[in-house]
Amino acid sequence: MMLSFKKIQRVTFMMVCLATEVLFAQDRSHSKGADQFYKELPNPVATNVKAWAKLPNDINVSFASDNVRYPKEKIPLKTIQKNWTVTGWKGEKVHTQLLVWTKKNIPALSVSINGLTNEKGDRINEKNIKAAFVRYVMSDTFEGGCSHQAPTVYDSTLVADPIDIINKIPVEKNTVRPIWLSIEIPDNIPAGKYSGSITVNATKKYNLSITLNVQNHILPPADQWKYDFDIWQYPAPIARMHNVKLWSDEHFDLMRPYFTALAKAGQKVITANIIEQPWGLDHVHFDDPSLVKWTRKKDGTWSYDFSLFDRYISFVKSCGIHQRINCYSMITWDLSFIYYDEALGKNNTVTLKPGSEEYKAFWMPMLVEFTKHLKAKSWFDQTAIAMDERPIESMQAVISLLKEVDPKWKIALAGDTYHPEIEEDIYDYCLASYLSFGDTVLAKRKAEGKPTTFYTACVEEYPNGYTFSPPAENAWLAWHASAKGYTGYLFWAFNTWVSNPLQDARWRRYPSGTLFQFYPGPRTSIRFEKLIEGIQDFEKIRILRDKFVKEGKKDQLKEMDMVLSAFELEKLKTIPAAKMVEKGKAFLSKY
Repeated sequence: MMLSFKKIQRVTFMMVCLATEVLFAQDRSHSKGADQFYKELPNPVATNVKAWAKLPNDINVSFASDNVRYPKEKIPLKTIQKNWTVTGWKGEKVHTQLLVWTKKNIPALSVSINGLTNEKGDRINEKNIKAAFVRYVMSDTFEGGCSHQAPTVYDSTLVADPIDIINKIPVEKNTVRPIWLSIEIPDNIPAGKYSGSITVNATKKYNLSITLNVQNHILPPADQWKYDFDIWQYPAPIARMHNVKLWSDEHFDLMRPYFTALAKAGQKVITANIIEQPWGLDHVHFDDPSLVKWTRKKDGTWSYDFSLFDRYISFVKSCGIHQRINCYSMITWDLSFIYYDEALGKNNTVTLKPGSEEYKAFWMPMLVEFTKHLKAKSWFDQTAIAMDERPIESMQAVISLLKEVDPKWKIALAGDTYHPEIEEDIYDYCLASYLSFGDTVLAKRKAEGKPTTFYTACVEEYPNGYTFSPPAENAWLAWHASAKGYTGYLFWAFNTWVSNPLQDARWRRYPSGTLFQFYPGPRTSIRFEKLIEGIQDFEKIRILRDKFVKEGKKDQLKEMDMVLSAFELEKLKTIPAAKMVEKGKAFLSKY
């Protein structure tokens, strides 16, 4: 029997939903016990076995650049580096890569950490030094950008990105295994040279030396950083990936290490949904449940349950993210708004145009109650109603309505078009990387203490944080912010995971890695660590600039401005981000 097209659509949709439900009815976080180890997908790129056979040594171990994603199947280096020399500030985290490449199987690769000491016996404990295996994840390419199609359309390969939580790993012959090595420099140790070693256990022991030059500067703790870092958080995927009930106690327990890691990166803003699917009904992949329950009662009046909002905001604050709260959103992308209808006994959806009487009647009662509630919690001054890439007419309608409720309401906007006519009304204003406020407006906003940032998304091939992006591009972003006078950077997705992100980062609509910068486990990534590196550099630039100004060091200020002048988007067409960042870091190391 032939089904009508609509019936076929409905059946297909139900089958997809059922398949998705089955797919996620298990824990895919690989976060517990023996399940922490997972196998990478087969490599679609052929290995040149003859080249591997010519290696003089069966197993090779070397330090290597942290700005390179080394392919799994290629011999990575010709020259072995047995020493890593690095310079950093007290309180800073520094990192590099170790590589192990082998032409025979290694049953269990592991790393032994030793502390670092100076000539006076001062010590950096081994607990401050971490070595973690970098894993390979399947990725495609940028082709198509925001119009990206199914992964099968593009060439795919394994790329190095997830940083694992296991302490040993088997290594197959004719492959490379990177190791991410990081040192968290204590903020209370004397400046000077610290030396030590690290041992790689790969059927036999390989010892490598570390020299750390600690400068006499202190990088303050992350919660004191000035950089406006805002990467949007999604609580629901954590419940889904760990296979626990949404908003259960277990879910909150599982969220804590993710959000604590984000706080340690300097995150300033809590992402808080105040309506179901604030980006519209087409955004269903991204699990956007509301923290506020809207109920239209049988008598036509409204009630609003803020209890989950209160619990969630208090929880995220306890994780260390406590400066601002951005609430999404009064303008969905399809202008649909979901609420619970008591008379119907189920959720209902209405479509409302901002500026219409119906829109005002829908939002006004909620905003009045929400305003009173936030003030009672002493959160109102921290909170903004946030919009994402919405047109000027809709923004003007929302601004007018919010001012009618309370003139002190803050508004946030991430815009793919600059609207100068509403700039003064926007407290937290973020523009796409290819737009500009202009020097005068930027200076005025900074003087007023308004967050004024830029963002990247699926439009930009570079700079960006795709799984296949050159790692230095994520550090470059903060250097660009410093050069252009922005207060920080926004990215829209911390953890909107695809079905199996540890093995396959590809998705049907955007290039690999667009949907997340962090992995289940929780596991950090090369991309996320490079974001932190750049943010630290931004803070160091800020501190040194203040010092140079205070001490009247005009030559140093001129040199700093010259270094920063290189960080232009157009220059990335011909100059790799790594080259610019390395030159910038060399300047910082001089002082």
